[in-house]
Amino acid sequence: MSNATGQHELEKYAALWEEAQGVQGISLGQDAWRRLKRNRGAVISLIGLVSIALLALLTPMLPLQPPQRVDTERIFAPPTFAAAPAVEAEKVDAHFGIKGGINLLMVKIRLAVFGEWSVPSICGTDELGRDTLARIFWGARVSLAVGIVATLVSLVIGVSYGAVAGYFGGRVDNVMMRIVDMLYSVPFICVVIMLVSILNDKAVKAVLEEYGINQIAIFFIIVGAIYWLTMSRVVRGQVISLKNEQYIEAARTIGASRLRIIFRHLVPNVLSVVIVYLTLTIPSVMLFEAFLSFLGLGVKAPEVSWGLLVNQGFSVITPIKVYWWLVLFPGLALAMTLYALNFLGDGLRDALDPRLKNK
Repeated sequence: MSNATGQHELEKYAALWEEAQGVQGISLGQDAWRRLKRNRGAVISLIGLVSIALLALLTPMLPLQPPQRVDTERIFAPPTFAAAPAVEAEKVDAHFGIKGGINLLMVKIRLAVFGEWSVPSICGTDELGRDTLARIFWGARVSLAVGIVATLVSLVIGVSYGAVAGYFGGRVDNVMMRIVDMLYSVPFICVVIMLVSILNDKAVKAVLEEYGINQIAIFFIIVGAIYWLTMSRVVRGQVISLKNEQYIEAARTIGASRLRIIFRHLVPNVLSVVIVYLTLTIPSVMLFEAFLSFLGLGVKAPEVSWGLLVNQGFSVITPIKVYWWLVLFPGLALAMTLYALNFLGDGLRDALDPRLKNK
């Protein structure tokens, strides 16, 4: 009787094993992506953001008018579909503001494909007769770079700082978080204005140029360095809730070092929260850059960004004449990008939250 019972149990377990082999499991990432695809607004925002990023990256290859070309015959020209002046190939460096590198190669490809033809000034021209549409596309490169690079700087600093504080706890956590509290009390706009003013000094610029560091790179780092505080608090809270889990205890048992536990086991498990926060930080950084450029403290000519374009548009508006296209189109580009980033952030938050899995 016992042999028959044992044989029956073996057959039952064998059948269960065969059934389990046929079941396809999915990872957390695959499950999150599947739920994200159900959110139409987030998917449309993602497609739009990817398209904007690709167009910004490939701007030198697009059939746009040279963004630095001054045309005194078209000053403050309103939006039009009339044919644009031909692109002068021999003045590519000056008109496109390019000295060499991959950008110059892309401009040459653009000339080889489209020749002297370019898109009409459908967004009008500015006070120097420069095409607004071309400047919006070129400004997208700086505005998106500021948002992405500065956010990545804040990511590295904030995640590392918050994870270490949360894992060690005790006095280490108290000291590190009190430092964060003190930094929160500092009016960062004043700090940024002071640093930007120092960087604008001719002697400082000369020293930085000797090391191959331009003002834009320093600006990215400064903006990123002031946005890590909230990130550190978010990561610290997540690490505190995870550091006593069984898989962390197992890692301690086998002799894993503290740094390995933090960066190999804890940080990957808080990335879902970090990714969501990143999509919300990028709009904040882009708005901050636009605000500084609007005040004349951010991106400097001949570089161009969306905030700088809006500032230039407002500077030429008078009670007598309103050149609406100089403010509307750059502002619309900035607003649509920020709107898409916020939509994507909300979608990622819902997709990565396991509590919403069956909702």
